[in-house]
Amino acid sequence: MITFSVEQAATMERNVGKFKIPAGSLTVFFVSAILITLIIYDRFIMPLWQKLKGKPGFTSLQKIAIGLVLSTMGMGIAALVEMKRLSVAKSTGRNISTLPISVFYLIPQFFLVGAGEGFIYTGQLDFFITQSPKGMKTMSTGLFLTTLALGFFVSSFLVSIIKKVTGSNGGHDWLADNINYGRLDCFYGLLAILGVINFVLYLFCATWFKPRKAKSAINMETINNGNVVEDKC
Repeated sequence: MITFSVEQAATMERNVGKFKIPAGSLTVFFVSAILITLIIYDRFIMPLWQKLKGKPGFTSLQKIAIGLVLSTMGMGIAALVEMKRLSVAKSTGRNISTLPISVFYLIPQFFLVGAGEGFIYTGQLDFFITQSPKGMKTMSTGLFLTTLALGFFVSSFLVSIIKKVTGSNGGHDWLADNINYGRLDCFYGLLAILGVINFVLYLFCATWFKPRKAKSAINMETINNGNVVEDKC
């Protein structure tokens, strides 16, 4: 979404007074959403959850689920915003460099996807650290970063497939070089559908997973030269 949102922003009205917002700088809303989400969760949601449920916040699996829902919602919103942008392009002319539609329409999708990433990242790291065997915590953290890299490769592969399939009839594909002639809304809609499928598969795996129980403190007694020595661990 980040790459194509920047392309969208380049075709939209970006003036704030005499200042013109650079299209690439809109990714700051994505990063800001992650930071704001973590602050709100730490300062407001965790204390409230502690009072209501007696638990210090959501579990790692719950965080991941919330993140997946928010990310999927972000893709749905992105599809609706792109439909609006394309309708403006169709009515005013697809070759116009700057369409009469504000770039701030893109902010909700940045915030939803950013908030989702914030929950997913923290949930995954918490899951790997608390549920991995003692000797595999470092490796599992590395696997978490590997999934991010694989995600970019899969994303590039998906883009290539869509360009090839949707452009096979000789017309403009969904991801045309000039996005005013493309169907980026369909691409975002496809990502939203994939997000729903991914969420259902995640729920199946999360239900199947049996969490490791934390070891409770126990009193260990060892006998040393006839004396009872109590060790706590």
